[in-house]
Amino acid sequence: MLKKLLLGNEAVARGAYEAGVKVATAYPGTPSTEITECIAKYDNIYAEWSPNEKVALEVGIGACISGARSIVSMKHVGLNVAADPLFTVAYTGVNAGLVIVVADDPGMHSSQNEQNTRYYGMAANIPILEPSDSQEAKDYVLLGFELSEKYDTPVIIRMTTRVSHSQSLVEIDTPMKQELKEYKKDANKYVMMPAMAKARHIAVEDRMNRLREDSNHMPINKIEWADREIGIITSGVPYLYSKDAFPKASILKLGMVYPFPDKIIRDFASKVDKLYIVEELEPFIEDHVKSMGITIYKDNLFSIQGELSSNIIYSKISEEDLNLKVQEAAPGRPPVLCPGCPHRGIYYTVKKLKLHAAGDIGCYTLGALPPLEGIDTCICMGASIGMAHGIEKARGKDEAKKWIGVIGDSTFIHSGITGLIDIIYNSGISTIAILDNSTTGMTGHQDHPATGKTLKGEPAPILNLVELVKALGVKNIEVVDAYNVDKIEAVLKEETQREEPSVVILSGPCALLSKDKKDPFVINQDKCKHCNMCLRIACPAISKEGKNIEIDKALCDGCKLCANICRFNAIERLVD
Repeated sequence: MLKKLLLGNEAVARGAYEAGVKVATAYPGTPSTEITECIAKYDNIYAEWSPNEKVALEVGIGACISGARSIVSMKHVGLNVAADPLFTVAYTGVNAGLVIVVADDPGMHSSQNEQNTRYYGMAANIPILEPSDSQEAKDYVLLGFELSEKYDTPVIIRMTTRVSHSQSLVEIDTPMKQELKEYKKDANKYVMMPAMAKARHIAVEDRMNRLREDSNHMPINKIEWADREIGIITSGVPYLYSKDAFPKASILKLGMVYPFPDKIIRDFASKVDKLYIVEELEPFIEDHVKSMGITIYKDNLFSIQGELSSNIIYSKISEEDLNLKVQEAAPGRPPVLCPGCPHRGIYYTVKKLKLHAAGDIGCYTLGALPPLEGIDTCICMGASIGMAHGIEKARGKDEAKKWIGVIGDSTFIHSGITGLIDIIYNSGISTIAILDNSTTGMTGHQDHPATGKTLKGEPAPILNLVELVKALGVKNIEVVDAYNVDKIEAVLKEETQREEPSVVILSGPCALLSKDKKDPFVINQDKCKHCNMCLRIACPAISKEGKNIEIDKALCDGCKLCANICRFNAIERLVD
């Protein structure tokens, strides 16, 4: 059988293909993004970037109820956005299978929190599978569809960053043939009015009881007997770490982390001398084992923060170091906006004007760091607009004129539009800056409704942000070149003093997508006054060497921002 080395996310995509999925939806979010990007390469699967995760799940629900196997992918915080349909589809159940892949991010490599998706499964009464490597990622997708259709339920597959972005060998099989299932109108099942929902809640509890019992016989919940002095209950990537740290220990590996196989857990616990629970983040498994009255030899061993490792597990259980050789860490480097980034000018101006900015989720969040320091807050997708409005209503219009909301084009479409409607509807006066770099930059340059391309690269209608904002009721709209700091300054001064809402669209394509390489800039040392103003934009291409300012020609993107702020015309285009 053919084997390929695949990322966990690639393996999920392969599993969807082999399972006969017809519809795949997502909103890009690290560490889940590659799943749907890879699915889009299979021509027989319809794949889309949805405007947000709620819409993605609703599309998936519609497809599965109509009879097509569907997969919906997102990162953990995206599940918050999709929570409304999530809890209700647990009641309606499915027709064809529905698998929801959620990638958690222990250690917060690219996220604003360490949310634990396992609690969503418990709260919504949805089974959760948790793979440990790429092979299991593929296998669990196939199993997820099988369980979804057998038990009439959506199934969550919980990935984590290490599984999503690590490679291991995967057996490649031929896709199974999946015909569309017959759709039968059934209002009692699919229309969740209170009377129907009450009956469906009973069905949900019955389903979970069956799953709970049957989980004791599922091969993915397995005991690996060895030395019984140490027994470890674990799941996901901590299973691999546990095997590495204690190769002779007996291990109960949970492939389904909700509902729990209580009979297997009791059997395992009764036959080992010392029982340990190894899991990342909150003690989800440990709390359940304790609730069963089972004694854990050392409980609460691990922090609820960050990732585990073989060394951490060994040192906590054995109380001594594993003495693994760790490569000397590379020197730390703070994250910065890329050379030529179109977002740099707005933050330079915000700081110069001593404005405050409610920020949002995207690569432009890096504008919060020194020396730009252009963002005061960052909570979640779309929050900047609502927060700017809240600041005005709390502190008054005079104070509101010292604030702006900053949001990217993709994030504005994701969840910023309703916030702007709120400002219009409730007589707000906030100024909102939409940083339009014509892509979803932070997650790797995915398209969205305003870019003119679909996930599969096909032409699509371009959402006109100016006309959209105008349709919402905004009268004061300015479109500004993102590199023209003088114009940005003049516009912000004017718009923040209005007694009505305004939107400033700062237009400039992501520097990493630019196909036209511009000539770089250099410092004319004869003209330079060593004022250090150019250092304030935090461009990685600009540095100070002794007394002189230098521009690295290899890094310079030729964006002209530094030349625009130099008052001595000391920054000149290098022309060969």
